[in-house]
Amino acid sequence: MALVGDDIEYHDDRFRALTVPTAAVETLFDGCRWSEGPVWFGDGNFLVWSDIPNNRMLRWVPDAGVSVFRADSNFANGNTRDRQGRLVSCEHGGRRVTRTEPDGTITVIADSHRGKRLNSPNDVVVKSDGSIWFTDPTYGIMSDYEGHKAEPEQDGCYVYRVDTSGQIRVVADDFVKPNGLAFSPDESRLYIADSGFSHDPDGPHHIRRFDVGDDGTLTDKGVFVEVSPGVPDGFRFDVDGNLWSSAQDGVHCYAPDGTLLGKIRLPQMAANLCFGGPKRNRLFITSTHALYSVFVGTNGAQQP
Repeated sequence: MALVGDDIEYHDDRFRALTVPTAAVETLFDGCRWSEGPVWFGDGNFLVWSDIPNNRMLRWVPDAGVSVFRADSNFANGNTRDRQGRLVSCEHGGRRVTRTEPDGTITVIADSHRGKRLNSPNDVVVKSDGSIWFTDPTYGIMSDYEGHKAEPEQDGCYVYRVDTSGQIRVVADDFVKPNGLAFSPDESRLYIADSGFSHDPDGPHHIRRFDVGDDGTLTDKGVFVEVSPGVPDGFRFDVDGNLWSSAQDGVHCYAPDGTLLGKIRLPQMAANLCFGGPKRNRLFITSTHALYSVFVGTNGAQQP
């Protein structure tokens, strides 16, 4: 286990209470081609994440190290768990969202909309009512590196909601490349990243926020933050509503009002993150080639 060092950058004094100055960033694994989708299994005390170009999912267990969780992941990207503890994954290869049942079988949650195949589902969250929300940019079909190169069938890159009856509908249709998404701790708002800047120098690199209606409709409340350098990808909330986002130079932490509180700098571009550990006070960060972790002074919001 290599130690990267103390790379905490303070932009606001409030960030001091959210970090542990003596806790170094740790490299847990360095052997991926593009690591993504970390999800913590508290009941099993392990972390699962995706290594997309290598078409596999890996598992990290404290004091035991890393092993292969799924050798043929269908180029899985984002992962989460539903309210029954089942793994929910976005698969570039199958252009679908799936659920892994307790016996290991795979159930398809969504693979098409209005008779046309999805682009390449990217990231996913599950609300407490059981509805499943996911983003669908074209990253996984743009080349054969993270999936299978193909022409999109959908008219755009949308954000979808699947209700508990299996009905799928578009909830946001004005994104260039919708990417990471997460609910606020009280689920009254949904935050969605747009990473269109990654392939267009004039494209967006921000996180937007929406009010969530009782019927699952979204009301646009505008841009929450512009993330720079690079683009926002995956992000999560802590218990106080601070948003921790991936960025080109590491992890950025934003207060509920959008103020940049500070950064955890990394030697590689961060892709996604989640809180884990027995107290949910350990931040796990997937990056270009590595899996990092760092203990923080707060706790992750209780979401899958």
